Amino acid sequence: MPVTDVQHDLDALTLTITADFAAPVERVWEVYADPRQLERVWGPPTHPATFVDHDLVPGGRMTYYMTSPEGEKYYAYWDVAAVDRPTSFTFTDGFAVDETFAADTEMPESSNVYSFTPTDDGTRATFVATYASAEALERVLAMGVVEGATASINQIDDLLAAPAA
Repeated sequence: MPVTDVQHDLDALTLTITADFAAPVERVWEVYADPRQLERVWGPPTHPATFVDHDLVPGGRMTYYMTSPEGEKYYAYWDVAAVDRPTSFTFTDGFAVDETFAADTEMPESSNVYSFTPTDDGTRATFVATYASAEALERVLAMGVVEGATASINQIDDLLAAPAA
């Protein structure tokens, strides 16, 4: 499994997930740069994602929803702040109220840095989410963000191993 470490720090207000992939940085980057690939791995297997907008550029917006086995849709967005292809991107991740993708101000928002570093065996990905308060971090932890993110990230190996479409 790619996820090798998960740490949350209530003092620093961070959740950090580390994963190792047996693929070059550019290939791992493409998973996030291509909305059709990202749909195959974003969200846990039981809640597949559909990206409506995908603009991975500074100032860009990515909007998506995840669909539950019962057909319920959960809307969210990424507001992209910075992109350093193929090594990192920074974005704000938030829950949305509905298909308009307006921010759900009742739910926690996080600032994220996803970075990809070459290793002898491929790529180390580090995913760092920073929350505004310990309460916000505790809320997403209680919602199962670690389990969902781990299940999502662990799907990437199969995608990387598949022949290019």
